[in-house]
Amino acid sequence: MNTGLAARRRFVLVLGLLTGLAAVSIDMSLPAIPQMVDALHTRMSLGQLIVGFFMAGLALGQVPAGLLSDRLGRMPVLYGGVGIFTLAAVLCSISNSIELMLAARFLQGLGASVGVVVARAIVRDIASGKEAARLMSALVMIFTAAPMLAPILGSFLVDTWNWRSPFFAIAIFGFLMLYSLHSILRETHVPIREHHILRQLWMSLREFFSHRQSLLGVLLVLLPAAGFMSLITGSSALVIEIYAYPVQAFGFIFALAGISILGGSTLNRRLLLRFTTMQGIGIGAALMGIASVQLLLIAWLNDVAFWWLWGNVCLFLFSTGFLMPNATALALDPVPKIAGVAASIIGTVQNVAGAGSAIASGMLYDGSIRNLAFFMGFFGIATGVVFLLRRFIAGP
Repeated sequence: MNTGLAARRRFVLVLGLLTGLAAVSIDMSLPAIPQMVDALHTRMSLGQLIVGFFMAGLALGQVPAGLLSDRLGRMPVLYGGVGIFTLAAVLCSISNSIELMLAARFLQGLGASVGVVVARAIVRDIASGKEAARLMSALVMIFTAAPMLAPILGSFLVDTWNWRSPFFAIAIFGFLMLYSLHSILRETHVPIREHHILRQLWMSLREFFSHRQSLLGVLLVLLPAAGFMSLITGSSALVIEIYAYPVQAFGFIFALAGISILGGSTLNRRLLLRFTTMQGIGIGAALMGIASVQLLLIAWLNDVAFWWLWGNVCLFLFSTGFLMPNATALALDPVPKIAGVAASIIGTVQNVAGAGSAIASGMLYDGSIRNLAFFMGFFGIATGVVFLLRRFIAGP
């Protein structure tokens, strides 16, 4: 375990940006959806699927990415994934039909999945326990800073040029990440090829799911992700169409969500100097419960002031700054030898849940706030229930 790498700021910065490939791709493209729908002569329900298809690719690519990174090393897999991500972004920018756009977004999600998985695996390569949780929090702080700016930049690009310009910007970001891989990162894992690739996958899966602590961590990652992806999918329609804010304001409003995650992650990183990982998860679950009860009430009322709705959305996301880093570290801690596959399992179930929620939310969009608030509230309450039952799930 090379713990010295965890202290190198540029190394950690690149890891954070790798985990942010997906968030930047989604958040920068959101302001383009309404104009894209008109330009491609399609429906809003189909236009919103650029999030769901991206998430589906993100989910399906993670297990192969994790397994290959365990067998071949972290760096070769990173180069391949970021390369696919970048080429798909170029394809998105020149798409002339919704079908081609959705296919390109799916491919882009496959490429982005490598960044998410391998960055987490590298964290486990170089750290464990509370140190890994603090490093995960640092990654969250970095990758939420980029998405905070992404919708603002996306709104500016759409307003100044057209809906294609955010996708060009995403492609440029991909090229910059390829350069950063070459100049800053280094290999942290000795490849393991003792068995046939399918046997290695089966043995890794069996090893991961034999640890009840890992199962608890996965649940505490999966449920909040399903909640906040409904927000991301419907955010542009919510802000621009339902509450009638101008497209220029969307980026700043959405940035509040990113600031909330950043604030939660920053506070979590500091509190981990005094508290345990599980206590940090408990703080996040309590805050999420407070937000979720109000979101369910908002769903029932279905017509409330924007500040109340968005305030609870931000509180929900603030709580994820505690839950996601700690739960990820909790799940990875028992399985250092299969960190690549383990990180891919966590990411896959997280993004399957997110993709399902995003697609369901998009398809059920009816011009009201009901579905968005209900999805977030339901999964937030489910997260609290899992935390309360943690001793039954993970054991004493």
